[in-house]
Parts: sequence; structure tokens; C-alpha cells
Amino acid sequence: MTTVTVVLLCLVSFVVSGVVFAAIAFKLGVSHRKKIAEAEIGSAEAEAQRILADADKDAATRKKEALLEAKDEIHKLRSEADRDIKDRRSEVSRQERRMMQKEESLDKKMDSLEKKEEKLGEKLKLADQKLEEAEIIKRSQIDNLERISGLTAEEAKAQLLSSLEDDLVYEKAQKITAYEQQIKNECEDKAKELISLAISRLAAEQVSEATVSVVALPNDEMKGRIIGREGRNIRAIETLTGVDLIIDDTPEAITLSCFDPVRRELARLTLEKLIADGRIHPSRIEETVEKSRREIEHKIKTEGERAILETNVHGVHYEIVKLLGRLTYRTSYCQNVLDHSIEVAHLAGIMASELGVDATTARRAGLLHDIGKALNHEIEGSHVQIGVDVCRKFKESPAVLHAIEAHHNDVEPKTVIACLVQAADAISAARPAARRENLESFIKRLEKLEEIANSFDGVEKSFAIQAGREVRVMIKPEVVKDDKMVLVARDIVKKIESELNYPGQIKVNLIRESRTIDFAK
Repeated sequence: MTTVTVVLLCLVSFVVSGVVFAAIAFKLGVSHRKKIAEAEIGSAEAEAQRILADADKDAATRKKEALLEAKDEIHKLRSEADRDIKDRRSEVSRQERRMMQKEESLDKKMDSLEKKEEKLGEKLKLADQKLEEAEIIKRSQIDNLERISGLTAEEAKAQLLSSLEDDLVYEKAQKITAYEQQIKNECEDKAKELISLAISRLAAEQVSEATVSVVALPNDEMKGRIIGREGRNIRAIETLTGVDLIIDDTPEAITLSCFDPVRRELARLTLEKLIADGRIHPSRIEETVEKSRREIEHKIKTEGERAILETNVHGVHYEIVKLLGRLTYRTSYCQNVLDHSIEVAHLAGIMASELGVDATTARRAGLLHDIGKALNHEIEGSHVQIGVDVCRKFKESPAVLHAIEAHHNDVEPKTVIACLVQAADAISAARPAARRENLESFIKRLEKLEEIANSFDGVEKSFAIQAGREVRVMIKPEVVKDDKMVLVARDIVKKIESELNYPGQIKVNLIRESRTIDFAK
């Protein structure tokens, strides 16, 4: 046996012995840990038994305490319930006693009422007897009065009512006079203050329009060039513009005559351009007329926009703006309608601001109140109705439509703005030199004023004076008494307002004069 073999055997024996030792040690360790675990489990079970026993004791103790507390609470609630029942019983008994007392009191009152009814019945019987006696006495007294006066009861009643009616007429006239004076004292000052303030804040120019225009010429030679060969140039101008050219002996001037201010302005612009250009012949005249017409249309738009900006009225439809511009060539009693509308807008806005009313709506209604005059020669109907239809078409507000419709009393004004527009329209028309009336229509208006005053009973004669701003009425003293003059004056005023159109206001002055004439011989 070699040394290597011996060494290998020694190593093998050493390894086997190590494995055997490790197996024995592992078995001993497992046995030891098992014993320790069993000991710990036993200790834990004992501890658990102890905890359960303590818990049972604690639960029993708390149960006893809860039972004691519940018994105490039950006792307390029972005591409170008994006390409450006792209080309610005492209250019920007290109410029963009060009811008994009230019943006794009602019984006593019923007895007393029955006794009073019996006494009242006796008194009523006595009163009936006395009433019958009084009726008999009254009839006898009436018979005596009729015998003494010589009048029956009906005749006396009619006479009394007649005298009372006269007294009531006098009292009514007195009260009307007092009320009118009071209202005048309160309203005139306020109205004068508002109107004077509005007028003073708006210093508008008043320029009356005429139906003729004058075009200045550089020299008299230009007249012949305007007339042209055999009058062809002047005929072309008159045909294209619809205006009469009056060429007379006036040096260096030509007069244009036409009732339509648009056509007259078209002719004026055409002539000025032809004179400045120097080339005057029919074809050139046609070109110049067309160019002038486009300038006028542009000016119409510009004037409408100027009116909108000047009155501070926004959101107006562009078609209405064009109609406003056309008003610059429209006149009413020689007053420019666009300037008049702008003035009415400012006046209505100022008065609305002073009264605390919507000034924007007032200005809008004042600006548009005569918009129908831009179309009334093209559409049938009054300018009021045309204006209402146009503004309704372009969605103007009901307040503006009503103000337009009421500014000439076609309908009764129902809003403050309508009344303000009506007043502003009258103020603008009544300014000095604002309007000129035809002499014939002026005379007819004065004759109609006197005719209205003379149509009333008791009027002897009347005189229209102060250019129709006052009518002086002479009263027959034997027909109309002093106390009835107030009523007659009011009736005359109402008839003038309903039948006559006039600017401003008319003063009705009644005069009653009694004269007695005798002669010493």
C-alpha cells in the first residue's frame, strides 16, 4: 500500500466522520428548538387564559355599572313624566275652571241681552207710534205751507232746485277759476323756466328760404354764351334741371326760379361749373348736370351724417340717414326742415334732461319727427303717417313712433317725450323770422279765428289782433253773466284747439261791459 492510498483513506474517513457529526448535531438542535417552542406555546396559552379571565371579570363589572345607570335613568325619566303629567292635569283643571267661569258669564250676558231686547222692542213700538204722529204733523204742516204759499210741494221743489242750480253754476265757475289760477301759478313758472332754459342753451340761426336763387356772372358777355345759339344752351339747362332761368336787365346776374330746392340747387351748381369752365354747349351741359347731381347726392349723405353727429343720435339705419340728408333741400313755410329737425332734437333733449326723462330717446324722436317730409311728394298720405311708416319699417322704438305720430295731434300724446317733441316743434316754428306764411292763408286763419269766436251764444262780436295771437271777444252782458264767462272762454279755447292750426298760442280775452245812458233835458 502506497502513501497516496493511505492519505486518501484518511481523508475519506475524516469526511465521513464530519458528515455523521453534522447529522447528529442537526438532530440535537431540532430537538432543542422543539422543546423551546413547546415551552413558549404553553406560556402563551396560560397568558391567554389569564387575559380571558380578566376580560370576563371586566365585562361583568361594566354590565353591572350599565344596569345601575339604566335603572337611574329610568327612574329619572319616570319622575319627570310624573311631574309633567301632574302639571298638565293642573293646567287642564285650570282651563276647565276658566271655561266654567266664561259659561257663567255668557249666561249672564244672554239674560241681560234678552232683557234689553224686550226693552228695545217696547221702545221700537213707542218710536213707531211717535213716527206716525210726526208724519201726521208733517202732513198737516205741509198742507198749511201749501195753503199759505199758494204752491204745491212739487212746485216748491222745482223752484228750490232752480235756485240751487244757479248757485251751483256760480260755485263751479268760482272753483274752476281758483283751480285754473293755482295750476297756472304752479305750471307757468316751471314751463317758462324749462322753455327759456332750452331756448337760451340753443342759439340756432334762422334763415328763411326763397324760391329763387341768383348766380353771379363775371361779365354780361357770359349771358349770351349761356343763352347760346338760338337759345339751345338755356333750353338744354332748363330741360335737364327743370328750372326756369330768368335773364333780364340785372347786370352780371341770372335768376333761377323753381319751387323745388333740389332742382334749383342742381341748376345753380351746373351754372357755376359751366361759368368756371367756360365751355358751354349741350353735351357739356349734360355732363355737368350729371356731375352736379352726384355731388348733391353726396352732400345729402354728408348732411344726414352731420345731423346724426350733431344731435348725438346713434344706431340710425343708413336709409333714414339718407332721408335726413334730403331734408336739407326741403322747406316748410320757408324754414329749412333739416335745421328745424336738429333744433327740435336739441330742444327736446334739453327739456327731457331737466325733467329727468330719457334725453336720448327725446333727441331721437325730435330729429325724426318730420322725416316723412322727405317723401311726402312721392307717397300718398300726410308727412306724419309717412314718417311713422318709414320709422316702423326700420325698427324704431314705439316711444319714437308715438312721438312722431302725436307731434301734430293726429293722436293724443300719451308720453312725456311726445309732449316734449310737440313743444319743441312749436318753439322752433315760433322763433322770430323762422317761418313766413302766405298772405292769403294768414288772412284765412284770422277770419276763421273770428268765425269760431262769433259762433257762441252771447258773443256780440270778436276781433283777431296781435297777428292772430290774441282774439278779443265782446260779450252781451244781458246773456252771459260774470260767473259764466269762465265756461264760455274755456269752450272757445277748446273749439280753437280742435279746428284751427296755428303756431305758438292764442290768447282768448273776453270783455263784458254794461252801459246805462240817459239824457238830462
